[in-house]
Amino acid sequence: MNVILLKDVDKIGLRGDVVSVARGYARNFLLPRKLAEEATDARVAELRKRDAQKARHEASTADQAEAIAKTLRETVLRFEVKAGPTGALFGSVTPTNIADEIWRTRKVRIDRRKIDLENIKRIGRYDVPIDVFQDVRVEVKTLVVPEGGELPSDEELEAMAAAELAEQQAAAPPESGPVEEFELLAEEIDAGPEDIAAESASDDFDETVEVAAEENEL
Repeated sequence: MNVILLKDVDKIGLRGDVVSVARGYARNFLLPRKLAEEATDARVAELRKRDAQKARHEASTADQAEAIAKTLRETVLRFEVKAGPTGALFGSVTPTNIADEIWRTRKVRIDRRKIDLENIKRIGRYDVPIDVFQDVRVEVKTLVVPEGGELPSDEELEAMAAAELAEQQAAAPPESGPVEEFELLAEEIDAGPEDIAAESASDDFDETVEVAAEENEL
């Protein structure tokens, strides 16, 4: 089934992409969550027309690319987002968000696939690399700010990231000890821990007898 993505969907595509997915996945997940809509001929034609209009604002020569790069170097993007006390976002800032904001503020169209960025998941200051044209690359300053607040200093941001890492490590399950590993092994071979321990002890005894026998022969 062909659908038009209304939002970026991990491992599926970016907003505006026309993608083919399983009908059940579309009906049960994408469509109810408003992540996509059915790709009718009329909607696809409308998207193509809109993309063609925006393409007029995209660099098609090296000179145009340099002019756009100059504009982007002077641009500072700002996103106000919901974030937790350690600076982690409730969501993320994606390449699509970056491209949309550049279009909104500068009326410059940037292909989202030319934005060299993993999704931003923490507040902070970022230099986002963008390939404007062949051999024309620019970094756009981007601020991801907590909603209704101000961006902390770099030192505070580092401390917040460290606090989040400590929380994650504290919440992580402990590493398996010898007893736990014994029990896992027992489950795999459909035997109880007592059976494994007994077999192990028997093996050790047999080895001891064999060594003693060899020493006596010597």
